[in-house]
Order: sequence, then C-alpha cells, then structure tokens
Amino acid sequence: MKKHLLLLVFLINTISSFAQDDSSKVKFEIYGFAMTDMGYDFKQINPNYFDVLRVTRLPSYKDQFAPDGKVFFSVRQTRFGVRGSTSTPVGELKTQFEFNMFGAGVDEGQTTLRLRHAYGELGRWLVGQTNSPFVDIDVYPNIVEFWGPTGMVIFRNIQLRFAPLQGANEVFIALERPGASGDQGIYEDRIELDSIRSHLTLPDFSAHYKRTGNWGHVQLAGMLRSIKWKDIHTTGGYDNSGSVVGWGVNFSTVLNLGINDLFRGSFAYGEGVENYMNDAPVDVGVISNPGNTTKPFDGEALPVTGIVAFFEHKWNDKFSTSIGYSSTHIENSVGGSPDAYKNGQYAIANVVSTPFKNMLVAAELQWGKRENFSDGFSSEDVKLQFSFKYNFSHTFYVGKK
Repeated sequence: MKKHLLLLVFLINTISSFAQDDSSKVKFEIYGFAMTDMGYDFKQINPNYFDVLRVTRLPSYKDQFAPDGKVFFSVRQTRFGVRGSTSTPVGELKTQFEFNMFGAGVDEGQTTLRLRHAYGELGRWLVGQTNSPFVDIDVYPNIVEFWGPTGMVIFRNIQLRFAPLQGANEVFIALERPGASGDQGIYEDRIELDSIRSHLTLPDFSAHYKRTGNWGHVQLAGMLRSIKWKDIHTTGGYDNSGSVVGWGVNFSTVLNLGINDLFRGSFAYGEGVENYMNDAPVDVGVISNPGNTTKPFDGEALPVTGIVAFFEHKWNDKFSTSIGYSSTHIENSVGGSPDAYKNGQYAIANVVSTPFKNMLVAAELQWGKRENFSDGFSSEDVKLQFSFKYNFSHTFYVGKK
C-alpha cells in the first residue's frame, strides 16, 4: 500500500508542478483504458498467471498445477497514464508516467499497480524508465493476450539514453540498469554456492539503428553487458567468484504488404541476455571445474534464440485478424537442472472488432508449449479468451496562452 501511495503522490506532484508553471503553455494528456479479459484455460498454468499465456510458467512436471480446466476473469490489463510537454530554453521537455494493474515481484498474481513508464525527455536526452533500445516495440502484434510472444525482446529498463539521430531514421544509445539471474542447477545444494552474490559494477550498454519508409521499417539493435558474481565467504578454501560477458543482437521489421496486410517479425540471438527477452529464465548457468580444489564451480552465459513472426489482415474498417508464432530456445549449461526451461513455443489466432471509436472486442485462441532441459518432460496449454477494452484520453493546457 505504501508503494501505491508513493506513486499517487508522484502523480499529484507532477500535475501540480505543471499547473504552477506559468512561464509557458503546458500540454497535458491523461489517457488509458479499462479492459476486461475472460475465458477458459483448457489445461494448466501457474495460478499467478491465470489470465495470460506465459510459457515459462507452464508445468515443469506432471500435474504441477492440476487440475486441468479453469474459467478466468481479469481486469489486470487496465492502464492509466499521464503525458506532459512544455517548452524550455533548451527545447521541449516531455514526460510520461504510466502504470497497469498486473502485479509483479512481491505482488505477483495480484491486481495492483505496476509501473511501466516514468521518464523525462529533453531534446536528444532521456532519463528514466521506458523501453530499452534493444527493444522494437512495433513488433508487438495486435493481440489481446497480455504477456505476448515468448521469443520477443521486450524490457522496460531505467536508463540514460542519447539519440544522435531522430526522426524517420533514428539512432539510440543507452546506459541501462544492470541485472542478471543465475541458475545453480543440479549443484544448488552444494555449500560452496551458498555465499554467491551478484556483483554488477557496470551498466548495460545498448544501441539501435532504425530505418523507416513507406514500406515499413527495419531495426538492428545490440546489447553488451558485464555480469559478475562474488563469493563473499572464502574461509573454507573455496572462491567461486567469477564473471562473464553478455551480448546480443536483435533484428526486427514491420513490413506493409499492401493496404490491408502487415507483417511483424524479429530474430534475436545472444548470450546472457535472457532478462531482456519477454519470457526466458536465467542469464547464467553453473558449470563444474573438475580438479580445481579452490574453485570447483564456474558460470557461463547461456545462449538464447528468439523468433517472432505475425501476419495481420484488415477485413474492413471494423474487423481484423492476427495470426502468428513465436519461440524461444535456451542452450542450457551441462550443470543445469533436468527440469530447467529449454524450449518454448507460442501461437495466437484472433478476430478483433472495433465496433465504434474507443471500444475493442476480441476473441482469441492461444497455444503454448514448454520443454524441459533433459528429463524428457514437456507441457502444453490452450486458452480461449474474450476481451473488452474501453479507451479514454483527454488533452488540456495550463499556463499562459
């Protein structure tokens, strides 16, 4: 509750600061939507993700989330945001603050506030939380399933971003908050690993180049990161401290195939960049060092491949269809747990209607599959979802005209 109050205080203070600035006219927009999802899950998924199809949260062993078959209702996609812009002596200052109701972290599984964007942008500089330059958000398809394609690069991160080129063609460069996760796998009960802590001393570095035309756009993005861990207790003669370099490339495109047809796709590959993927597990896996008595274990950056391919067709002014496929493949370390996540597949087909302005109604069939590393187990899920979305937006001005 305290966190939610702090967010509301931040919003109120932002509004107040705009209203009190009488040096220039300030553009101010409140926007968002109310959205309700309902449907039927024919099989099983982690109850915290009852209203989405997150492939990594499918069962990792038989009947982990039994029984099969559940009706679900949710409003967690509901979103609220505020945008502001005002002139300054050095250019236009743009700000955005936005959240939805899909609880994460300690609020996982709850209907509660979740911050999406919080940043300020002045000229070529941006500071705050928004989409990483490693992301091409335009690849996200016209679907109503909340989590989205498993193999897509999508991550909102706190960053310092510089844009040496803006407009139809753009270049973004950023230093981002570092973060990594590790899988101790089959060695997780070894006492030598109990004292391992992450030791992230450098920011992640990301960049992209995007070229746009009447035909659509292409984007090439890259990521480079340092991942370190520290053994904080070495009195037993062991020191499992170490580091790896994480890197990744992401090629993406949106192509206009005609007046009514569109293709969205991407191909991403890297090592130790799993936390920038939409739905992938750990960045680093444990490996053994046979014969090394002081450092019996080490880590390696896990290779990951992500694919997205969606086709969209507009039937008329009120109806459209999206159909597509996405996959993620992890090359697990030899010390990975047998039930560790290895492969994920995701497919969607829908019919979306916009019967009148600011309203959307959709019916969607969803399929996902998870495969474990080495124990031979796999699980699938099928969901049928119906969604109802109501948009709102109002722009007004404060200050001098």
